Amino acid sequence: MIPKRLLIVGNGPLSRDFSAEVDAADFVIRFNEPKASIGMSGVRTDRLIMANSGKPMQRRLEDPALLESPIFRATKELMFAYHPHIIARYFRRPNILSRLKGRRTDWTLPAIEKFGGAGKEIRIMPPQFYMEGCRLLGVPADKMHEVFPSTGFFGIWHALEHYSAQEWRIEVCGFSWQGWQRHAWADERRWVGEQVDQGRIVLIDEGVN
Repeated sequence: MIPKRLLIVGNGPLSRDFSAEVDAADFVIRFNEPKASIGMSGVRTDRLIMANSGKPMQRRLEDPALLESPIFRATKELMFAYHPHIIARYFRRPNILSRLKGRRTDWTLPAIEKFGGAGKEIRIMPPQFYMEGCRLLGVPADKMHEVFPSTGFFGIWHALEHYSAQEWRIEVCGFSWQGWQRHAWADERRWVGEQVDQGRIVLIDEGVN
């Protein structure tokens, strides 16, 4: 049996145009607000995984163009990586001045209202999902207020857990393991490398790693 193709598109730069491969895949996962890959990775999006916490989500909620963007319009399902209980327990609250400006740590409910109102199915991952992700990356308990797994890591891990190797070929592109300083980039890159070595993931754009 020829396996189906699941393609996970990161937000890093791509070495060439992957639009044809992405749009022809059987399932496509993206993250947050695709930027560097716009115009080079097609538009198909079966699942868009988002960080429902902090300033980036506030900016997305305040951006009227997001709902009309081709990738968001193509999205079939939104997955919020951080359960509100996790956000309350581990994520830092804005200071008083920032809160007076409208900043908050948890944007889950406003995001449900806006994105659900746009007709998107929304899934919120349970607290245990986050805790297990930290364990896999080796984030110690005393560092969980400082180091936070990325949505990219959670998306790849979730795919490996729910799509069997017998039925699916999981391909990855657009990951540079760079960005917000509080993500465990080195550990995430190491973990992904282990999955590649085990044959669980195929990197189709190794030039950006």
